[in-house]
Amino acid sequence: MEDGSVMSKEPQDNAEEGASERKIASQLTEGALIASGIRIGTNVATKHMKPFISRTREDGLNILDLSKTLSRIEVAGKFLSRFDPKKVMVYTSREAAFTPILKFAELTGVNFVTGRLLPGTLTNPYLPEYKNVDVVMLVDPAVDKQAIEEAIRINIPVVAICDSNNVTTYVDLIIPANNRGRKSLAMIFWLLARSYLISAGTLSPEEPMKYTPEDFETKLEEGASLED
Repeated sequence: MEDGSVMSKEPQDNAEEGASERKIASQLTEGALIASGIRIGTNVATKHMKPFISRTREDGLNILDLSKTLSRIEVAGKFLSRFDPKKVMVYTSREAAFTPILKFAELTGVNFVTGRLLPGTLTNPYLPEYKNVDVVMLVDPAVDKQAIEEAIRINIPVVAICDSNNVTTYVDLIIPANNRGRKSLAMIFWLLARSYLISAGTLSPEEPMKYTPEDFETKLEEGASLED
């Protein structure tokens, strides 16, 4: 019996592109998952991320272990769903993640902040923008350092999407994935929303999501240059 986890039909991690159209979740094929670039890392591998790397391509790019990525997304979705949505904050300053975060917040009801995080957002209750939360989720620990520093000060857990080049010293729950590309970030947050809603009991495993992974994607403005 399907339990809602994409891991129940684990995709074969044996091709760069052109994977089968085999369904691995409602509204998602193996081919679409791999084509999103979710497992494409950088040409740097930190000691923190080496356990999540399956191999290194000839061009030097590290390929993240897709099964571990999917497993951690499931764990993160279940973990976040245990909190009051108003006590969860998702944050990034990375523009490619703005739409994915907006869609995720719409479906789950969690708090979110995009762009610049004002100092004291998590620590100063007198600040108009203050967020009284119990957990934060970040897109990239390297660029979202302000949120990590404040989370440490108030002793709340940090969930973060981490690429092969990330240092994860202050991350409590790592989601190993490509945290730079538009399509990858859309896929990550779509899968995370699905896991969250299924764990919260508001979506059945067979039920389609309100949005597709493509709907989660930040669209390029004319003349813009965001990573794919």
